[in-house]
Amino acid sequence: MGKITFYEDRSFQGRCYECTSDCPNLQPYFNRCNSIRVDSGCWMLYERPNYQGHQYFLRRGEYPDYQQWMGLSDSVRSCRLIPQHSGTHRMRVYEREDFRGQMSEITDDCLSLQDHLHLTEVHSLNVLEGCWVLYEMPNYRGRQYLLRPGEYRRYHDWGATSAKTGSFRRVMDFY
Repeated sequence: MGKITFYEDRSFQGRCYECTSDCPNLQPYFNRCNSIRVDSGCWMLYERPNYQGHQYFLRRGEYPDYQQWMGLSDSVRSCRLIPQHSGTHRMRVYEREDFRGQMSEITDDCLSLQDHLHLTEVHSLNVLEGCWVLYEMPNYRGRQYLLRPGEYRRYHDWGATSAKTGSFRRVMDFY
């Protein structure tokens, strides 16, 4: 079970909307989003309806303004509760499309793909266990992409416009 509250103004002020499950269209509930409180669960926010546009990963905590969740604007139009996975996390990353080239298996958070695996691009990947967030830059910065279990033969499959990859983080509610 998850619970997230969206506020129109900074510092948890103004009109608010509480959500406990996936919502493909938040537009009827608020005009803008400048602060968020996550009481439980891990969430992926999207800047456009129907889970489109820039993605933002949030876990339990308080975010008094949109820069706290690396937001580019005050636009949050849909959200997804990410299912919790209590077991191990495992993913295979490949340097080429269709699972070709050098393969590396990742089982833990990776602050810098360049430092850890000497890669700056990932062209395909296979999420074997757990959910992950891929960041286009090291240190969990830049554009974010939710990776659920499954095969991603090309970077377009996870919604990216390039293969640029900087870091990975396991989706876990207890950081």
